[in-house]
This record gives sequence, structure tokens and C-alpha cells, in this order.
Amino acid sequence: MTDATDDIHPLFHGAPASTEFRKLRKRIVRQTREAVEQYGMVEKGARWLVCLSGGKDSYTLLAVLHELQWRGLLPVDLLACNLDQGQPGFPATVLPAFLERMGVPHRIEYRDTYSVVMDKVPQGRTYCALCSRLRRGHLYRIAREEGCSAVVLGHHRDDILETFFMNLFHGGRLATMPPKLVNEEGDLFVYRPLAHVAEADCERFSRAMDYPIIPCDLCGSQDGLQRQQVKRLLDQWEANHPGRRQKMFRALMNARPSHLLDPALFDFAGLARDSLKSAAKEPEMPTLR
Repeated sequence: MTDATDDIHPLFHGAPASTEFRKLRKRIVRQTREAVEQYGMVEKGARWLVCLSGGKDSYTLLAVLHELQWRGLLPVDLLACNLDQGQPGFPATVLPAFLERMGVPHRIEYRDTYSVVMDKVPQGRTYCALCSRLRRGHLYRIAREEGCSAVVLGHHRDDILETFFMNLFHGGRLATMPPKLVNEEGDLFVYRPLAHVAEADCERFSRAMDYPIIPCDLCGSQDGLQRQQVKRLLDQWEANHPGRRQKMFRALMNARPSHLLDPALFDFAGLARDSLKSAAKEPEMPTLR
């Protein structure tokens, strides 16, 4: 990939010319394209609402999707959207100015969900669950108003792993963020194209591009969150055994229903001693709701 201004999207103008950055950029684009193809995210002629919070992950998502679209590898329309949730001190002019400068089609929506969260969540409890539900509801509404078929989020590989362990430790279930799902109303897809991308790569990429990062002053201000505890645990495992995160992520892509304990996923009661029956292909997993 060259860095000539007539050969790349404006989101990549000023990219470092170093070999290290080119490798990083190529890896993120490749992994995103693989996820898009592997999980069947593309419908020709579709329109995607790309959610932009102003954090490192959503900037990476926006840039890579536009790179793929720019090169004819993503035949969908992209509409960036930022939901200003009314947090005190939120720099409301940063994202509109950035998106205008980059020539990115966008919609900025103001909804004061911050006051609702602060009013409803008792002191000492985490804000994330209610905040995300309110935010997701508005994003679904905006997607419908804009004629979008999918809401696209910037969750990466590490988010998916952390959610898996949070469900394991605190929810009593084997589940995580899927790269593709249909909302409860059944009219919108939710996509996570960065599902294969490491958080560290998003951090390095957005820092190298000097995007105007906006920190989250709501959930990001709370200490002792379950997700933070899980992140520290994964960091320790990764420090002791480099590559551990990627191995665990691959395990999520290699589930064996017959070697778990869920009778809804595998017919243990019907398992026979007959060698031919025992060697038969495992039954298909039912649709999870």
C-alpha cells in the first residue's frame, strides 16, 4: 500500500512511512477483511451505520472500513455516527470537525443518556449495562431512520475474550460477543469487523495516525469493574506466556459440542455404542437466542 494522496482515503493521509507501520496497517486491514468475509457481513448495496465514539477502536474501525471501500473490497455505503450522550465536558466539536475534514459522511446525534444513567444507577454500581442499552436503542433508531441494514461496532479480539471470561466467571455461561448477530426486533444486523484484531494493534494504529482520541469519562472513570479485573488477568497470562490471547481466541472458533456438557447442543441421551453411529458427524448446533 502506498501513501500517495491520490491512492488512499484521506483518513490515511499523513500515515507514517515506516516499514513497521505499513506492516501494522496491512495486518489490520487483512484481519478485518477476513472477518467480513468469514462471517458473511456483506450484502451488496447495503448501508452500514459505523458507530464512532472517538476512542482508538472506533477510529481504527472507521479508517479500515473506508480503506476497504476505497479499494473496492467492501461494496457498501458507510455512514459514520456519533451519539453525544451529554457527558459533562464532552468535546462536542472534535468529531464533527474531524469527519468534515476527512470527507466522511456522518450524522451527529445528541441524546442526554448521561443524566438518565446517573439518576437510575445506585452509587457504587457500574454504569455500563444501562449506558450501553440506552446507547444501543438510539443507534438502532438512527440506523432505521438512515436506511441502514447494519449497526457496525468497534469491538476487537480482546473485547470478545474479556466478555467470554466475564460470562464464564460471573454469568455461568459460555458466551461472548459474536461478530455478527440480528437484533431482537429482527430488522438490523450488528457487525463487529474488528473481531480478529488485537487491542494493542488498534492502540498503535490510532496513536501513529494521531487521531483526536476522546476518553470515556463515564464507565472509564470507575475503578474495580469486572472487565478491568478480567483485563488484568489476561494481561498477566499474556506476559507470562506471549501469544496466550490468540490461542484462547482460536479456541472460541473451534468449539466441540460433544466435549462440553450442554444437552441442548449435543444429544448425549441418544449417543449409542455402535461404532458407526458414534463416528457420525455431530448434530448441528441450534440457533442461540
